[in-house]
This record gives sequence, C-alpha cells and structure tokens, in this order.
Amino acid sequence: MELLNAAINQINTILWSYVLIIVLVGCGLWFTVSTRFVQIRMLPEMLHLLTEGIGQKTRGNAISSFQAFCVSTASRVGVGNIAGVAIAIVTGGPGAVFWMWAIAFIGCATGFIESTLAQIYKLPRGNHTYHGGPAYYIKNALQQPAIAKLFALLISVTFGLIYVSVQANTIALSVKTAFDIPPFMTAFFLCVLTSLVIFGGMTRIARFTEYLVPIMAGVYILIAFLILILNIDKLPGMFALIVHDAFSPQAAVGGGLGSAILTGVKRGLFSNEAGEGSVPNAAATADVSHPVKQGLVQAFGVYVDTWLVCSATAFIILLTGQYTIGGDLTGIALAQASLASVFGALAPVAVSFMILLFAFSSIIGNYYYGEINISFFEGNIRRKLCLFRVGVVAMVLFGSLAELSLVWNLADLFMGFLCLTNLYAVARLSGYARAALNDYIAQKRSGEKEPVFHPTILKKETGVYAWDKEVRSNE
Repeated sequence: MELLNAAINQINTILWSYVLIIVLVGCGLWFTVSTRFVQIRMLPEMLHLLTEGIGQKTRGNAISSFQAFCVSTASRVGVGNIAGVAIAIVTGGPGAVFWMWAIAFIGCATGFIESTLAQIYKLPRGNHTYHGGPAYYIKNALQQPAIAKLFALLISVTFGLIYVSVQANTIALSVKTAFDIPPFMTAFFLCVLTSLVIFGGMTRIARFTEYLVPIMAGVYILIAFLILILNIDKLPGMFALIVHDAFSPQAAVGGGLGSAILTGVKRGLFSNEAGEGSVPNAAATADVSHPVKQGLVQAFGVYVDTWLVCSATAFIILLTGQYTIGGDLTGIALAQASLASVFGALAPVAVSFMILLFAFSSIIGNYYYGEINISFFEGNIRRKLCLFRVGVVAMVLFGSLAELSLVWNLADLFMGFLCLTNLYAVARLSGYARAALNDYIAQKRSGEKEPVFHPTILKKETGVYAWDKEVRSNE
C-alpha cells in the first residue's frame, strides 16, 4: 500500500502543479469575464431562486429546484469542509484558506455554466422527471459518445467509490477519536446504513437530504459563530495572517507559495466541486421553467460550501490555535481537538456525531451521481446498478479501514481526471449557457416573473430534448 500511495502522490504532483491549476483557473476566469461576473451581478436572483419550491408539492415525481440544490449540497458539504480544511491548513498554512476562497469565487462562474448546460441538455424520463449531466451533454451536444462514456465511468468511480471511501474514512477516524470504537465496528454500521438508504431510490434520497442538509450546516455554522464571538479580539489578526501567508507563507510550509496555492485549490475544489461535473447531475433533475434557474441556484451552492462552511472550520482551527504547520495532528482529529479546547471533553463526541451527518449525506449524494451515470450505459441497467450499489458498500468498508493519506491521494487523482474531461466539454459549450443567461435576463427585464426557455434562442439545437414542447406535453 505504501508503494501505491507514493506512486499516486507523484502523479498528483505533476497533474496538479502543471496541468490542472492552469485549466481550472483559466476556465474560471474566462467564464467570469464572459458572463460579466455572473457570481456578483446575479447574486440577488440566486437568493430569490433558492427558496423556490420549498415545501411545495411538485408535479408527479418531479424534483423541485430546492431538492436538487439539497442533493448537490449533500455531496458538497461533507468531510472536505472539516477534515479537508484542517489538512489544507496543516499542509499549506493559513494562506491556503485565502486560495480556497479565491477558487470558490471563480468556481462560482464555472458552476453556473456547467449546471445551466446540464439543464439545457437534460433528458425526460416521464412523469416530470429528468436526468442528465456532463455525460449527456458530451454525447448529445458535442456528439462524442466515447468521451461521454469515459466521463460516465470516471464520475461513477470517483464519486460512487473513491469519494465514498474518503467520507467513510473520516467517520471511522472521528468515532475512534471520540469513543475509541475500532474502525471495523464503524465500518459494519456504515455498510448497513448505506445499504438501507441507497436501495430506497432517488426520491428517498432527495427527501432525506432536503431536511438533513440545512439542519447540519446551520448547527455547524452556529458553533463557529460562537467561537468567533468568544475570540472576537483575535479576528483582525486572523484575517491578517490568512492574507499575509497567502503570498508569503511561513517557512514551515514545505514548497512555500506554490504549496499554499495548490493545497488551497485542491481542498477547495474537493469541497465545492465546481468544474468537476458532479453537481450538474443533480441540477439536471430539477423541474424548472428555465435552465438558468438551476445554474444560478447551484452557483450559489459554491458560496454556501466554501465561504460559509469551509470558512467556519478555518476560523475554528485558526482561532483556537491547536494546529501546527507540518504537524502530525491533522484532518478530523485536529478539528475535534480545536473544539475540545473551547467546549471541553464533550466536543469530540459532538463533532463525531456532526461528521456522521455531514459525511453520510455526502455518501448518499455521491452515490446518486454514480447512479445517474450508470444509467448512461446500455445493457442490463438493473444488473449494473445492483453491482454498483454493492461496490459502493464495499468502498465504505475499504475507506473505514484504509490509511487517511491513501484515500485522500486517490481522491485527488480521480478528481483531476474528472475535471479535465468535464472542462473540455464545458469550455466548448459555454456559449449556449451564456445565450440562456442573456435570454433569462431579457425576459426578467421585460416584466416576466416566470421566464420560460425556448431552445430556438440557441444557435444550434442539437441534443436538446427535454425542452421540446411536444415531449413536455406528453409527459
């Protein structure tokens, strides 16, 4: 395992240092400028649309805009927001937090483009339900089925298997720290719980996450806010440290500025998923009147994930001062130690419970992305889906027992391949998302309270199926 881990780490160094950093930042800046800073000028509309569909009964088996947002947030908000941020600070220093914020800002524009494209090119499944995502817009819009199958395979493995192992690993470590329960016992419990949920179907997943995500995120942010109040005199120094170390890292940071940037970008991307092509799978399922609605809602999810939840973890760790750059105390154990220094011995127990909520919701959200893409392949879908579900449970077992560094290095490797494949398609199709945005804004300015999308506004309608009037009327 040590040789495998070392080899993966070497590949990651090359992939992230010379390829992905350029592609991610380059695409994010391009989408930001070409949409005229959609992440700023459309922020009020994002907030308005976020509440659309809350508590309202949907048509047939349709998933509301808010439910789709919760499914995607269930995947975003997980161990990356706690353990990932802790790892970033220990590895890249406080300056890594600044680069997490920066990648989230430009990633918001990337998230808007990819989720809007997913809505434009989604496919109807009947009874007001849809599926879609990068594999579908690569195949139907770009007409490149081989690359589409590659993406479907990559995202199924990355989210449904690799990321699931990361979530399970963090749960097992937090439970061991808090209760001294052996990882194999936690593994058994997680395997049983995961099996019960993922065999329940997509509707149950949407309902499960709709109620769980806001509660767990709100409680965690409240805890961080209390720590901010208790340490309010330290806030100016903390922000000064973050900004200073973003450009002049402390000597203890191996690799200096490059390490701070790369660590912040990697952990930020793992958390908010902008550009990975994962969130569009959830965005495509929403039953909305215009694709831009989900584009804006999902773009706002990047802010929620990084600027709120990730920042909460960063503030907790930096204000309590329990971290050591390059030290052995890292990941979820560092977060638990930081909270214990404020709230006492019961804090690790509370964090362990919270991690169970965060990470398990991510396991469900990650599984959902895999399910959508398994359906992309021809053949006996039920058999493939059954095998995939077994694989998910097996990776929960593996992740619970594996070393922390191995599961995180595997996540970085597959995340890199996934980003490159998706951003290739998003960059080529981004013009259609911008056309949809211009149409949405024009309708709003003309007084339309409920803009309706007509594919005729696109220069080319290849691959657009769910928005055909005859198809929608026959559902």
